[in-house]
Amino acid sequence: MPTGAIRRLPTQQHTRKHHENRHLERQFPQRPPAPSTKLAGRPPSRHTRLTRTQTRPRQIPGRRPANNGLALRLERPKTYNGVAIISRHEPQDVHCGLPALPDDPQRRVIAATINGVRVINVYCVNGEALDSPKFQYKEQWFAALTEFVRAEMAAHPKLVLLGDFNIAPADADCYDPEKWHEKIHCSSIERQWFKTLLDLGLTDSLRKIHPEGAFYTWFDYRGAMFQRKLGLRIDHILSSPELAATLTDVTVDLETRAQERPSDHAPVIAEFDC
Repeated sequence: MPTGAIRRLPTQQHTRKHHENRHLERQFPQRPPAPSTKLAGRPPSRHTRLTRTQTRPRQIPGRRPANNGLALRLERPKTYNGVAIISRHEPQDVHCGLPALPDDPQRRVIAATINGVRVINVYCVNGEALDSPKFQYKEQWFAALTEFVRAEMAAHPKLVLLGDFNIAPADADCYDPEKWHEKIHCSSIERQWFKTLLDLGLTDSLRKIHPEGAFYTWFDYRGAMFQRKLGLRIDHILSSPELAATLTDVTVDLETRAQERPSDHAPVIAEFDC
């Protein structure tokens, strides 16, 4: 699961499993430290977004604002693919799902306005393989996401789209471009979908700060890939022009990925001076 985060300097931050911290995967009881624990030492207005949650609200430690000042918005079915936003401020105008896919049973999108910033947290479709029916669903889903984000950007000048996109935008975002050439996550068509989102006016926050270099966010559990530093960059924080103009830093939290029983994703953290 991914975690993403955004921080407004000096005191505000938002997170994605891929989002700020982008990913916290599987059930919280299996991932000690819980999000509420990790937020305790952070700036008081920090927001955290969680992707692919596999838990019920009652299972989230310290979920009540009365206990720790945190507000939770959770969207998930009974099985998997849930998304959530945790904030020290009450999220406003909460929206779940994609209007173009009203009957989609998978819960992959949640949006909310927090302190004037529209936060859209996504857990994008994996697709499995280019010849899979799931890939057809991925194509349909990204088209619906693009139209949703287009409308949201028209209404919200300060906007961030973050999460696990399941797309490595360029060869530089893959540890072995030859091995992954035209494979799932790294195919030309998927990269075009990602570019279409950028063409709406969004900025790939990490590449704005770090135009070159390897900043992997996902490492397969198999083959000691994290220890060997072999991964993909598939978790992203995309910011609108007004927010991108205030971007000061983006980091990938590899320390969290190195913890015992971690998610296979590393949190991504973006800081904005706004």
